Amino acid sequence: MLSLTKQNILLANGIGIAQLGFGTYKITEYEVAKQAIDSAIEHGYRAFDTAQLYGNEKILGRVFQENPLKRDELFITTKIANDKQGYDTTLTAFEQSLTDLQTDYVDLFLMHWPLKTTFFQTWKAIERIYEEKRARAIGVCNFHQTHFELLSTQANIKPMVNQIEIHPYLIQQSLTDYLRHEDIAIQAWSPLARSSVNEDPRLIKLAKKYQRSPAQIVLRWHIQQGYIVIPKSATPARIIENSLIDDFQLTADDMNLINSLDEGFRTGPDPDVVFEKDGF
Repeated sequence: MLSLTKQNILLANGIGIAQLGFGTYKITEYEVAKQAIDSAIEHGYRAFDTAQLYGNEKILGRVFQENPLKRDELFITTKIANDKQGYDTTLTAFEQSLTDLQTDYVDLFLMHWPLKTTFFQTWKAIERIYEEKRARAIGVCNFHQTHFELLSTQANIKPMVNQIEIHPYLIQQSLTDYLRHEDIAIQAWSPLARSSVNEDPRLIKLAKKYQRSPAQIVLRWHIQQGYIVIPKSATPARIIENSLIDDFQLTADDMNLINSLDEGFRTGPDPDVVFEKDGF
């Protein structure tokens, strides 16, 4: 079976992204990043997710340069920070991201959160970056359907990705149905609900059935729904464990069991609140 770290999801413009990627949130020290990313690459990860907000682009750029993989073997995602949104500020911040990441393009550039006052200007800047071929694909994070409908009134290019919080306690069924209908790829952040799935007795019981860890069960649940998923870990053993999910299948009943855990619980902010307050 093809390793899920290499299996691609095709975006609306035909660009492929590995279905299982690597999140780098809170990895802000060089030695930690070096160990984690080298381990991830050794075990097949090729898609790496960062953001200006994370404060680690410069560190990651150094680590990527030191790795023998060629640039076109990596898929690098970054995101515009809230305090840099706006037309000119987005363009300037993007140039800084390229400098810090030591690359002349990114594979995916995202609007990190919807902000009311800079909403359209930020997307216009992102469209320009795409048209200039400095981002191979573009998208958004934390958009509800209402945000897409608002954006469509002025956008020339539809977002290709929506990176949203999804895990067994927040399945966002209505939103994911909408995204599938609109051919917008679904990328899950906090896929393990900040590791809380590891202590859920219902998931522990399911993990014993498959002789897996609860995290592997939940990542498999994401994969079988066609989501792009970006678990974060700085621990080599956990990085390896997260990648070993392509040799088993959850039954339909067990998929439904996990769906039944939904309780609308967010580990992060509600995008509507961020939009109305125009930031955190």
